Amino acid sequence: MTAVTPGGGAPAPEDLAILLLDGGYERAHYALVLAVSGLALGRSVVLFAAGGGVQALARDWRGLRDAGQDAQMAARGVATFETLRDAVVELDCDLLACEAGLRLCGLRHEALLASVRVAGVPTFLDAARGRQVITL
Repeated sequence: MTAVTPGGGAPAPEDLAILLLDGGYERAHYALVLAVSGLALGRSVVLFAAGGGVQALARDWRGLRDAGQDAQMAARGVATFETLRDAVVELDCDLLACEAGLRLCGLRHEALLASVRVAGVPTFLDAARGRQVITL
């Protein structure tokens, strides 16, 4: 089964697959920056949060390590975590949370944003086929 872009075809090489492995605020924030930027440029984006990175897709994302940095970002005029997450959802990013990562973090599916699908590594690998892969 080949992953499909929102337009219905196979992914183009410029489409993105972002693998967020880390549960730290800075990497999660930048994963969202990359996703929003790709989506704004018309690229299809899949964001797979694994390990501690699943905290980024939880409704309450303050479980991220150093989440308090968000106030500093806002004070300096940088897009906040909420702003970026809202944009990713609005722009139809394919959001995947690793089932094992949820268990690792003690989170249930209900704790995630409504648009997040729980999936395993094989689903991500299938979705990433033919895309540029970025790991954070």
